[in-house]
Amino acid sequence: MTPWDDLDFALLRALSQDATQSAGSLGRGLGLSQPATWRRIKRLQEAGVLASRRIDLDAEALGFGVTVFLGVKLATKGRVSLEDFERAVTAIPEVQTVQHVLGLYDYRLRVVARDISDFERVLRRRIMALPGVGEVEANVLLSEERLSGPL
Repeated sequence: MTPWDDLDFALLRALSQDATQSAGSLGRGLGLSQPATWRRIKRLQEAGVLASRRIDLDAEALGFGVTVFLGVKLATKGRVSLEDFERAVTAIPEVQTVQHVLGLYDYRLRVVARDISDFERVLRRRIMALPGVGEVEANVLLSEERLSGPL
């Protein structure tokens, strides 16, 4: 049994749709006062349930028309630490997410680029030059049907 009630979950749904809403606006939609809504938001933040509030930028509108998912297998795990690889790969601005995974590859990266030739530049000059990189498999995103949202 979780300590969260239906109002907490409704608040989380509303915030996941638009995190820029004020506590007053959120409260009106949920039938709560602004102070009561703010107390719930604060409690969710302190408990770590509400990790952050952010806006999603439209990558294509900003000139990043290509998204590629890369499977990266490290060549020799013993010679290069996972932390070294993670530190180096997260410093590349085109790399949007770094996921350490179990399976055929060690990491799954989400990379954005202006176009395919820009992606090739990022791949050759930045990603393939990282410490320990062995095999890389690229999958170009054709369409995305479901964006991240509420659990």
